[in-house]
Amino acid sequence: MRDTVLNLEESKIREVANAGMGRSDVLAFWFGESDEVTPAFIREAAIESLSSGETFYAHNLGLPELRAAISEYSARLHGPVGAGRIAVTSGGVNALMLACQAVVDAGDEVVVVTPVWPNLPAQARIMGAKLKPVALAPKDGAWTLDLQRLLDAITPATRLLIVNAPNNPTGWTLSRAEQEAILAHCRRTGTWILADEVYERLYFEPTANGCAPSFLDVAEPEDRLVIAHSFSKSFLMTGWRLGWLVMPPQMTHHMGKLIEFNTSCASVFTQRAAVQALQRTDEVTPRVVAHLKTCRDALVPLLQQLPGVELAPAKGGMYAFFKLDGFDDSLVLAKRLVAEAGIGLAPGNAFAPEAQGWLRWCFASKDVARLRQGVDRLATWLSR
Repeated sequence: MRDTVLNLEESKIREVANAGMGRSDVLAFWFGESDEVTPAFIREAAIESLSSGETFYAHNLGLPELRAAISEYSARLHGPVGAGRIAVTSGGVNALMLACQAVVDAGDEVVVVTPVWPNLPAQARIMGAKLKPVALAPKDGAWTLDLQRLLDAITPATRLLIVNAPNNPTGWTLSRAEQEAILAHCRRTGTWILADEVYERLYFEPTANGCAPSFLDVAEPEDRLVIAHSFSKSFLMTGWRLGWLVMPPQMTHHMGKLIEFNTSCASVFTQRAAVQALQRTDEVTPRVVAHLKTCRDALVPLLQQLPGVELAPAKGGMYAFFKLDGFDDSLVLAKRLVAEAGIGLAPGNAFAPEAQGWLRWCFASKDVARLRQGVDRLATWLSR
């Protein structure tokens, strides 16, 4: 095998989860997904599709009706986004990998804003890229961007900028002014932007369109910008493995070729379910966001009361990212919490070296009492 693949670091999140999976006494908050099942009307659309025999290949770029539905959905949030700029993918992670495959060659320089979900830098690394991390900095528990430092890191030698906002794990979000500055700078340097915006609807600040600032709000269709989305978070569809890309119109045909050589297409029955999800999004997403805010507002104050905790409420996403004083190795700490406290959290150093000593708690729980139970277990463990 290629040395790049042999030397890939295994997911530290999975390493912790593997230590606790199957144990009924562990409260699991390690993965980024809600424990609420996909709404019935979405599941029923897939069942109806299967029952009618839709078990064959689809178009590489997705069902025309789904691409049209995504176009209409995006237009409501960000203004016109033509269906000709959209490709349906087999999950958000597949969307991100396809984007990397489309623009990154071995040896290319890729700037990535960290801490970030480890799959993002790993995908560029798999392509043979040279990674240049630009770290957010924590202050009183909130992570912030030094914009000038990021712009200075992006030069004409930079092929791609990868940015995830709202951010997993920190909850940090780009402002509209920051997006405008980044886009203008990348136009000057000729740098592509890969924006992971899968958490855009999981945003807790008041906005006119009910979502976080998006590069789609400030970019032109022809800009070197690819945006990755997923049905997983906002529609409670993590296991369905369905996402989409928005890209310049001249890129779409070639992305279809790339999809052919990766997965060929997304399954028809999952796409039928996604059409229903988009057509009835007001029945799902606002409720999901409201409940996540309730979860955040219940969990964060309880964690802040614990000794040695550094934490600020996230503006977006589904995570509380906090530091525990006196614990230097996040992976060791997370494993100890599984074994000794019955709590499953993700270790901060899974997301970047600068997040060593931090922990990520996914608060997407349909039962808020479960979050309180987890804090009680953590408090008891700390007191020992």
